Amino acid sequence: MLLEFEQPIVELEGKLAEMKQLAESSRVDVTEDVKSLEKKIQKLKEETYKNLTRWQRVQLSRHPDRPYTLDYFYNITDDFVEIHGDRTVKDDKAMVGGFGTIGGQTVMLVGQQKGRNTKQRQMRNFGMANPEGYRKALRLFKMAEKFNKPIVTLIDTPGAYPGFEAEERGQGEAIARNIKEMFMLKVPVICIIIGEGASGGALGIAIGDKVLMLENTWYSVISPESCSSILWRSWDYKEQAAEALKLTATDMQSFGLIDGIIEEPLGGAHRNPEWMFDTLKNRILKELGPLMKMSAEERINTRIDKFSEMGEVVE
Repeated sequence: MLLEFEQPIVELEGKLAEMKQLAESSRVDVTEDVKSLEKKIQKLKEETYKNLTRWQRVQLSRHPDRPYTLDYFYNITDDFVEIHGDRTVKDDKAMVGGFGTIGGQTVMLVGQQKGRNTKQRQMRNFGMANPEGYRKALRLFKMAEKFNKPIVTLIDTPGAYPGFEAEERGQGEAIARNIKEMFMLKVPVICIIIGEGASGGALGIAIGDKVLMLENTWYSVISPESCSSILWRSWDYKEQAAEALKLTATDMQSFGLIDGIIEEPLGGAHRNPEWMFDTLKNRILKELGPLMKMSAEERINTRIDKFSEMGEVVE
C-alpha cells in the first residue's frame, strides 16, 4: 500500500530501477549516477519521514502491512501460549493474550488484534473489543498476579466496540473496572501503543508502570475522523482535527502522558519487522529490570501518583 506522501520516493526508486536495468542490458557504466540517485532517495526518505504531519503519522499507524499484536507476541517470545475466554460470555477474538517467555522471563502478554483480510477483520471485529474482551484481559491480569508474572500490553484499536449489544453487556463498566484494577496490580505492568490508541478502548488495557509509544502511532480520546465529524459534521477536516488533537508520540511525551518513545525503522515498522521485533523486545527487558526490583507497594503507589499528576487544573 502506497501512501500519498510516499509517491515522490516511489517515483525516484522507479527511476533507479530503470537505470540499473538499462546498465545491465546495455553494459553502460552508470555506477556514479546510481550512487548519486541512491543518496538522493535516502535524503528524501529521511526528510519526508522526519517532517511528517500528525495526519500522516495517523496514516502510517494504520498501514495494513504493520506488525499486529500477535506478530509481536510470536516473534518476541520463544513459546507464546494463547489463553481464551472470559469465563462468562465467550472468547472475544479482538482481544488476545497468554503467557510467553522474553529473554528468560515469563510474562503475560495482552493486546488487541486486527485482521489482515476481510474474513480476519470480521472475526477480529477490526480490533474493537466487546465487554467480554476487557473481562478476558482482566482475567489474564489477575492470573499473572496470582503467579507473580509481569504484564505487557500492546494497544492497537480504533476504540472499544460501540454496538448496542456491547453497551447492553456493560461496555463502560468493563473498561472502568479494568482501569481501576490495573492501578492495584501487584506485578510490573508495561503498556505499549503499537498502532492506534483510541479512547477508552485503548485505556482499558493501558494503565501501567511504564506507558510507551512506537514512533509512528497515535493516542487520543477520539480519532481525527470522528472529531472532524463532530466539530465540522464532515470527515473532510480530519487533517485539521489531527493537528488540533496533538495525538502523536512526541505530543504525548511533551504532555507527560507517556514515559517514552520507541524508534521505528525509517518509513515505519512495516519496512523492517524483524528489526522492530528486536527493538521492542530489548525495550521491554530494559524497562522490566528496574520494575522487578521494586516492591509491589512501591510500584502501586508510583503508578497511582503518575496518573494522578496528569493534566492541569485551571481556576
